[in-house]
Amino acid sequence: MVSSPGPRSQLNPAVAARLSMRSGEYKGPTGLLARGYVQANVVIVPKEYAGDFLRFCHLNPKPCPLLAVGAPGDPTLPSLGDDIDIRSDLPAYRVLENGREVGIVHDISDRWSDDLVTIAIGCSFSFEEALENAGLGVRHNELGLVNPMYTTNIVAKPAGPFRGNYVVSMRPFTPANTIRAIQVTSRFPGVHGAPLHFGDPTQIGIKDLDVVEFGGNRVPIHDGEVPVFWACGVTSQLAVEGAKLPFCITHKPAHMLIADVRNAEIAVL
Repeated sequence: MVSSPGPRSQLNPAVAARLSMRSGEYKGPTGLLARGYVQANVVIVPKEYAGDFLRFCHLNPKPCPLLAVGAPGDPTLPSLGDDIDIRSDLPAYRVLENGREVGIVHDISDRWSDDLVTIAIGCSFSFEEALENAGLGVRHNELGLVNPMYTTNIVAKPAGPFRGNYVVSMRPFTPANTIRAIQVTSRFPGVHGAPLHFGDPTQIGIKDLDVVEFGGNRVPIHDGEVPVFWACGVTSQLAVEGAKLPFCITHKPAHMLIADVRNAEIAVL
């Protein structure tokens, strides 16, 4: 049983954000919520597929860095937060059947079963605080947008039925600031770490940066800047779609789980 914390005024920002999602009060993107706290992609699969999916994550740690794994049928993730209820603590979920999305919902309690395993994967929203603290403006945040995400030609290592191509998120910087961004994000391998690529997007199979694929927004790139691409946890969604599982649940892109873990706690240097 997941407990309900006390008055919201006494809560840390992560718990307060989760409670607003649990109640249905908040249903939007999470990038600017609870700054300083780790955010996570979520994939929920039947336990018979969990081993192969975890192996997929281990084989592809850049896009799918593991943060936590739940026990079968257990909607809590104690290592990420004492009161987390994965059935209601995200603002939006994708429900998939046989690899196809059949609905976007804001609570999955009526779809939960003792057969389901929750996997939490690092999210680049977590390292954006460090970029901003280093004086590197994150443009989509400055404009109140969701970061743009694209499918690449980088092929993930397969595991069982799980396979597909890497997805990346993009943030523009000047060349000098790109070097600084690499240094800053290298400290956070648990949330994708350093970028995979910067410069010409066609080299990783992206034909048009104006065509944003996964719920984000086009972000302008100014003169003298280059696009910088980080591996993205949406890679895991392509993998479960391609596996055509009879049933699974993921977060809606940009609508993440917010943990009680601070970003500073996962830095390696």
